[in-house]
Amino acid sequence: MLNRFRRAVALTTSAAILAGCVSTRDARIGADDGSDPCRAQVVALDSTGNYFAEDIVRGAAIGAVGGAVLGGLLAAATGQRGSGIAAGAGIGALAGGLAGGATGYFQARQQQASDQASLNASIAGDLANENAQIDRTQLAFNQLMDCRFGTAQRIRTAYRDGTMTRPQAEASMAQVRALTQRDIQSAQAINGQISKRGTEFDTAIENVAPGTKAQVQLAGASVGRVVPVQTRTTVPLKLRPDPSAPEIARVNPRERVTLQPATGGFALVEAPGGVRGYAPASAFPEARNLGSPALEVTAVTAGNDVRSLAASNIARRDNFTESVSNAERAVQGQGFELAAS
Repeated sequence: MLNRFRRAVALTTSAAILAGCVSTRDARIGADDGSDPCRAQVVALDSTGNYFAEDIVRGAAIGAVGGAVLGGLLAAATGQRGSGIAAGAGIGALAGGLAGGATGYFQARQQQASDQASLNASIAGDLANENAQIDRTQLAFNQLMDCRFGTAQRIRTAYRDGTMTRPQAEASMAQVRALTQRDIQSAQAINGQISKRGTEFDTAIENVAPGTKAQVQLAGASVGRVVPVQTRTTVPLKLRPDPSAPEIARVNPRERVTLQPATGGFALVEAPGGVRGYAPASAFPEARNLGSPALEVTAVTAGNDVRSLAASNIARRDNFTESVSNAERAVQGQGFELAAS
């Protein structure tokens, strides 16, 4: 009977671990046939996801083992035998996996720490590593999107110059759009992994630095404002608040848009129809009324303590989510439209 229970626990734990390991790179991003000019950037983005996936699997496996043992013991305690114990282990593993995703990390760190100071230091170190990895993922995503939108612009140029016929240009643009949609799906999968890890960090942060997330959310809600304006000239919109970022759309003169604060002297511009991008705030006299973006507020308090690292972690997560969403809007909107002749 005990052996059957042990086998159930082993099978459940193995399943939890293998569930995160069945995907191959080719399955995620497609095989390399030599036709994708952005293949190196695709691989770079995909590679950054390994860090987040490995940690998620480890946390879920810890929770699943504890849950399976608890479920099996509860089944045995209620007088169940054989398959009942195995079923109890399976149910416990499911519950444990869910609990492990939210609290397993903090519980593991708590057990390892000798005192509160060492607990805080270990969580701060993990947050610093997480922030560095999110920065790496953000950079890889930015470079991949630059490559995709740059390719789209070269197709437009070739079409305007007459070196590519309209059918050729349309086919090429459709291919770039399809590849970019796949890229965004990959980024969304990584973002999901980051969010799951974020849930674990949020639980730990709330235990060692209560109220941090609420303070960041309050800061984000209290700074800046949405300002309606009417454009005076044609305004190119960038994919992100960076002069070197690719252009994804344009808003015409006398078009009514809204402005929100962004970093680096830019404003987030949203036009009717969901067109959204970044433009220099200097293009809009009304931008002086915008205030500061939430990221700049959290960046002011950046430091090596748990609370500061947690605030910057939350900001990084939010920024990556927003950048993926903006790229998705650009793919669905004007970002891959072929200019009329």
